[in-house]
Formats: sequence, C-alpha cells, structure tokens
Amino acid sequence: MNNLNKTTKFLVLTTLSLFFTLNIIGQTDETALKTIYKSSLTNGKSYEWLEHLSNKIGGRLSGSKNAELAVQYTKNELEKLGLDKVWLQPVMVPKWERGEKEMAYIETEVSITKVNICALGGSIATGENGVTAQVIEVNDFNELATLGKAKIKDKIVFYNRPMQADLISTFNAYGGCVNQRYAGAMEAGKYGAVGVIVRSMNLRDDDYPHTGSMSYGDLPVNQRIPSAAISTNDANALSAALKTNKNLKFYFKQSCVQFDDVQSYNVIGEIKGSEFPNEYIIVGGHLDSWDLGDGAHDDGAGVVQSMDVIRLLKESGITPKRTIRVVLFMNEENGLRGATEYARVAKEKNENHIFALESDAGGFTPRGFSFATNDTNFNQVLGWKSLFKPYLIHYFEKGGSGADVGPLASSTNVLAGLRPDSQRYFDHHHAANDTFEHVNKRELELGAATMTSLVYLYDNYGVNPISKPSTLKD
Repeated sequence: MNNLNKTTKFLVLTTLSLFFTLNIIGQTDETALKTIYKSSLTNGKSYEWLEHLSNKIGGRLSGSKNAELAVQYTKNELEKLGLDKVWLQPVMVPKWERGEKEMAYIETEVSITKVNICALGGSIATGENGVTAQVIEVNDFNELATLGKAKIKDKIVFYNRPMQADLISTFNAYGGCVNQRYAGAMEAGKYGAVGVIVRSMNLRDDDYPHTGSMSYGDLPVNQRIPSAAISTNDANALSAALKTNKNLKFYFKQSCVQFDDVQSYNVIGEIKGSEFPNEYIIVGGHLDSWDLGDGAHDDGAGVVQSMDVIRLLKESGITPKRTIRVVLFMNEENGLRGATEYARVAKEKNENHIFALESDAGGFTPRGFSFATNDTNFNQVLGWKSLFKPYLIHYFEKGGSGADVGPLASSTNVLAGLRPDSQRYFDHHHAANDTFEHVNKRELELGAATMTSLVYLYDNYGVNPISKPSTLKD
C-alpha cells in the first residue's frame, strides 16, 4: 500500500510538474509576442527610418548615388542599435539610368494625343528623333508568332494583356502577365519590330505608367528595340483607337543609358547566438528601388521592418539562442546580384542558414506568411498559428518566400515571405506614386511585429523539431 501511494504520489507530482512547465513556457511565448507587438506599436522605429529613406533620399536604383546614400544611412542606423557586428558586403551591380523624361503620343490624320509612358528598366534608348510607326496590338507571344514577321516588321508591338481582376491573389494576377513586360521586346525583336509598348502591371485604371525590369536575353544587338510601359488609362485609349483606325501611328522617345557595372553593397547587421551561434536566422528586404517614386512600399517597407526586427528583439529583452542577421540586399529589382552574392559567401563559409524571412510585398496590413520548406517544418509552423490569432494573423500556407532569400534554399531549411494584404499593392508597384504618404504607420509597425514574432519562435525552437514545442496546445 505504501509502495502504491509512493508510486501514485510520484505520478501526480510528475504530471503536475509537467503541466506547470507547459503552462509557464506557453505563457512565456504569449507574453513575448505581446511585448513585441506593444513595443512596435508604441515605440517602433520603422516609420521614422522609412521617412528618411523615402523623403530624404528617395528612389534608390542600383548603381545610383541615392543607392549609395541608402547604404551609408542604414549602416549607420544599424550601428546605433549596438549589434555585435555591422558590415558592408561588396557586390557589383548594374547601372542603368532613365535619362530625360519620356515622351509619347498617338497620332492620327486629324489629332495628336499625348500619353503617359516610362522606359522599362534595361531598355535601350530610341535615339534623338524617337520612334514613329504603326501599332500592332497583341495579348501574348502565341499571337505574336501567329502574326509573324510579315505583319510585325517595322511596327510597334503593343502588349495589352491586363492583370486578371478576378484573382484574389494580386501576385498571381501579376505573374499571369508580367512576361510581356520582361520578355516582350526580346520576342518582338525577333520579328523585326521597331519598338514595344507594354500595358502597365496595374489592376487600377489610372495615368501612372509602371516600370520594371526587361531583358533582351541573347538577342543580337541589331534586333534589340526600345521598350516602354504605358499607363492603364492610355492603354485602354490606344486599344479603343486601334479598333476604329488601324493605320494610326504611335510615337515615343526615351533616352535611357546602360553603363558598366559598379560596386555597391549589401548591408548586414548581426546579433551572435548565445547557444547555437553557428545556426543563422536572417530577415531582410531589398534596399534598391525603382526611380520613379521613392520606393516606400517596394521595398523601403521591407527594409525598415527587417531593421526593426533586430531592434525589437533587443527591446523585448530577448537574448537570441541563434545568430540573427538583418540583411539589406542590393539590386533585387534589376539583377538579384546582392542575393546571389550573399548566398555565395554563405556557402563558401559553410554557414548553416536554418531560417530566412523576407518582406517584399509592401507595408500594408500583415495577414501571415508563405513558406518554402518540407512537411515537417511546415507542420511546426501550423502549430504556432494560435499564438498569432490575437493579432489577426491567419495566413500560413506553403508557397514562395522571396526573391532575395531564394538562393539560400536547402532541403532542410525554412524560407518564408511576409504576406500583407495585397489588394492595393499594384496601384503603387514600380510607379511614381510609390511614395511615403501611401504607407500607413500602424500597418507598417504591425508587419514589423509579426516578422519579429516569427523570428523569435524560430530562434527559440529551431527547425525540424522532434516533437511540438511546449507552447503548443492541441
């Protein structure tokens, strides 16, 4: 009987101890997230940093003076945080300049109508006299091939496939038509076209042309033709005019120039891990932007949110177990050189990057994350959903992560991308209205807190868990 009592007492005490431990640790995680969100919303730095990047520096096209200013500014700000190490990682990047403001108009026998265009990044110039030619409207490359050289030669090709408005994911809508921007000139040049005009990647009808990268691939120099984006309003007007007058002409002029590559830098800050210093967690965004606006949403927001992640961890009294890095990548927009170089150096040094998180979808209200990983690690993430529920973070799906963290992918690590509400993102993407006043302070700070919370959990528990972390409750 005494032995039975002792056994029973031991089991009861063990159960109570386990229950107590589970609840204390669970409360600790909940408290940690609450502290992180409170700190970001009441004492955040992301909006202040973004104001400087946007209004004091402006558009930060790779290879430009503004990009250089942004490198020095963010490096100095990271140094003020008292991190264990802050440094610049050299990387050679493209240098392309837009030149004078572009000019374009629709010309008929009785009228000339000015329209809004902008050169696509990487395009050649038209020459001093511009380009004037008849227009052929197409929706895709198959239609282009069907028309062939006989109908395309000496014409301006007008790609007018819109983003698909009934897709809830605006990024899927973007992905469904962006190839005409990127490869439109390369394809049209094969058939002897003299220029390309591309409908802007925008779900809204407005007067802003949206730039973005384009490529000639391995097209011979003598087949390379100037390429520009046209605003959605003017694309609609051009399409309507062509329906009544197929002989109208289009004129455009742009003076962009491609220079030799120049040296720039990734900006990196680090807190050394207290228990597993050789396991690396990174959070980042891209420091470069296009030149039409000031790059507030794309990707100033991701830059300052990433910077604030590492600051919020310190402010919340969290001592990371693993080494946490903030990486501000250079040249995502027109080359991905910074991401490629960071991954190359990491591989060369045999650094074990277990988790990488990117913010490059704007500074809008955060909804959750998408993850590129194996099933084991994804199931771990799903177990953390309840911790995010009080903050209305609900989207946890497998999918893409981010262009800059993509080169770090392995069979065992986790790559993730912050997923804000994207419905307004492409109103501003790569356009002159991607400016500071279109970023909401509270939404930006919620994103920073959401990113910090996920980094905190991965730091606490690592990847490929044997069992669920003790915070999780079924």
